[in-house]
Amino acid sequence: MTSPVGLHRVVEPAGVLPQAAWRLDADPRIAPNEVRIRVERLNLDAASFRQLSEKHGGDGEKVRAEVLEIIAARGKMQNPVTGSGGMLIGTVEEVGRRSPLELTAGDRVATLVSLTLTPLTILDGLARWDGRSEQVPCDGYAILFARSIAAVLPADLHPELSLAVLDVCGAPALTGRVVAGYVEQRRSAGDPTPVTVAVIGGAGKSGSLSLAAARRAGAGRTVGVVPVAAERDALTDAGLASVVALADARDPVALSTAVTTALGVPADVTVVCVDVPGCEHGAVLATADGGTVIFFSMATSFAAAALGAEGLAADVTMLVGNGYVPGHAELALGLLRSEPGVRALFESRLTAD
Repeated sequence: MTSPVGLHRVVEPAGVLPQAAWRLDADPRIAPNEVRIRVERLNLDAASFRQLSEKHGGDGEKVRAEVLEIIAARGKMQNPVTGSGGMLIGTVEEVGRRSPLELTAGDRVATLVSLTLTPLTILDGLARWDGRSEQVPCDGYAILFARSIAAVLPADLHPELSLAVLDVCGAPALTGRVVAGYVEQRRSAGDPTPVTVAVIGGAGKSGSLSLAAARRAGAGRTVGVVPVAAERDALTDAGLASVVALADARDPVALSTAVTTALGVPADVTVVCVDVPGCEHGAVLATADGGTVIFFSMATSFAAAALGAEGLAADVTMLVGNGYVPGHAELALGLLRSEPGVRALFESRLTAD
């Protein structure tokens, strides 16, 4: 019997969901409710790639070898340190007769579910990847379950650009929803106070999209926080934030001071989009009482966030960005098309990679 969430693909330990499993069965023969994709490119999530790169001192060959080792051992791409994976693009090869995903053989798609739960096999040894970028050209295959999500790649965008956007499309969707809720609440109460938003890591992929989404949702004032002058200049040129602040997000006092100085008040909504650990306390400290912190970083320690908020006597709501909001792919791609600043940041990043 085949499970819609892929339980039949779990090799060990028995009884857990594919994301929590140590090893999956990546057999290319599909069940009636599965889809097989011929993979052409992986997108490793930022926290995972940073951890691997730092572990190996930037040695791309060693990074490539470890990624191959992880996939071969686990039947999926799941960094054992960060617990995170990424996503992929490829072409649909075969669709099971009972698959509900509405895909057709020949469709070029991006998976909108994590590589941490996607059965995956690499066939070319990642021979075309130098181990120095998040995007990984490859040849292989992957399996989607009945409860998986995939989006057909848009014809008007380069596949690498689409992959980069779709990798983080949950961030702007949830940010926009939360900010719109604050805006509506104040409007209904007749409160003219503008909603303030801080995005930590504002020059990155999820950060730039979140800034654009916050503005579109009605945020009155936004600050993008970045760690270095080059990112400050790039984000300033993009015009996505009311003000850009320079601060190390791992320094709680410096981060809080930067946000409060830039906005004049603590943020109503703080969005964490960095790929390094240790930013939880600063995000909480930068947020107003009654405000919301949204964590989109896979480097987040949620125990540190909860205990930090308690220790700071901070009355904040903390949300885990789970990567899925209905309509998230269309919203993110729409922001890329309509916001020149967002597109410029994405294209610059891809060129650098």
